[in-house]
Amino acid sequence: MTDKTIVLAFSGGLDTSFCVPWLTEQGYAVTTLFVDTGGVEANERDYIAQRAVELGAVKHVAVDAAQDIWQEVVVPLVRAGEFYQSQYPLLCSDRYVIVRKALELCDELGTRHFAHGCTGMGNDQVRFDLTTQALGNYQIVAPIREIQQRDRQVREFEKSYLQERGYAVRDKTSTYTINENLLGVTISGAEIDRWETPGPDTRQLTRPRGEWPDQPLQIAITFEAGIPVALDGESRPGPDMLAELNRRFGAYGVGRGIYTGDTNVGLKGRIVYEAPGLTALDVAHRALEEATCTRHQNRFKPVAARQWAELVYQGFFYEPLKTDLEAYLASAQSALNGTVTLLTHGGTVDAVAIESDHLLVNDSATYAQSADWTSAEAQGFIKLFGQSSAVWAKVNKDLAASRRDGDDSVGAASSRDRR
Repeated sequence: MTDKTIVLAFSGGLDTSFCVPWLTEQGYAVTTLFVDTGGVEANERDYIAQRAVELGAVKHVAVDAAQDIWQEVVVPLVRAGEFYQSQYPLLCSDRYVIVRKALELCDELGTRHFAHGCTGMGNDQVRFDLTTQALGNYQIVAPIREIQQRDRQVREFEKSYLQERGYAVRDKTSTYTINENLLGVTISGAEIDRWETPGPDTRQLTRPRGEWPDQPLQIAITFEAGIPVALDGESRPGPDMLAELNRRFGAYGVGRGIYTGDTNVGLKGRIVYEAPGLTALDVAHRALEEATCTRHQNRFKPVAARQWAELVYQGFFYEPLKTDLEAYLASAQSALNGTVTLLTHGGTVDAVAIESDHLLVNDSATYAQSADWTSAEAQGFIKLFGQSSAVWAKVNKDLAASRRDGDDSVGAASSRDRR
């Protein structure tokens, strides 16, 4: 290999298609790498390989990373049970695995040159660059950021560039930017960017209401230490399980949303996302967690989980704090063993039954029904439980009365008197 060998993370979309001839014209010998992170059919993989060669790549490599996505992203994401800004299920997380695989190929080929098709306008450039910096000493080449310095209409420039050189541009590429992986699908561009109603072509995994099956769907998911391990009692590999959940719950329109987020670059980002399987797993996991963890665990864990989600979204996938948080999340899941039954009639999904040997159930007491303590003990507990507030009200009798009446003057007068 020459010192101009470069590895390009390649998806076959408009941006990475543009990168191949552009890099070649800059004197690079381009090896394209397609990292299959799930959600791609065999005919699409074939198209991507053919597209790379057609565009001038000297070599094309494809690797299967579905299991990597499951282990490195899905497992901690389900355990965390927290989506970015409480809505977006971090479907961008496959980027980190893509970069790692690309850098491994760089090492195999003996080159330090790594290229990606991220624009200078979004979050992915941060994720790609920070991951590259965290994993070694590599030279990053970003063609789209280069052309943005001289042309603001980037996508139109890319299309013209390819067409002038005799390369076709697929119809779907010209309308939306579609990113699909094992986790789900994100769609942006066109009317979505214009803050308009997304069109019917933005549906990839979820079906509209008029196409939902007539009969409800019921599925049982089994967890071990917070990790999904079986569907309806049948053990299955993680990627297969998530793909099946995407298919079955997607048919009922579960897991689709329109998300406006605060991006790393300070802009509002608007996307359509579809994550039927992750939505189902999150509902099931949350139900089991609420029933098997203590009150203090359930109150504290979201604090750690939100921090984990922010690190992953922002690009700090290899930040040491993320590893520390995952160690805590794993520890907190030690009793999350059991089976949760999910039910959907369409649109939303509910956890309707839970089976576990770790349910925090007092056999002698049921909330609001029966108890193994006396009414006198309950009254004593209530007195102690509210004692601090009751003492405050007694000590500050006048101030308490004024607050009830909506009058702030008593408190102000009392303060002046003390001075």
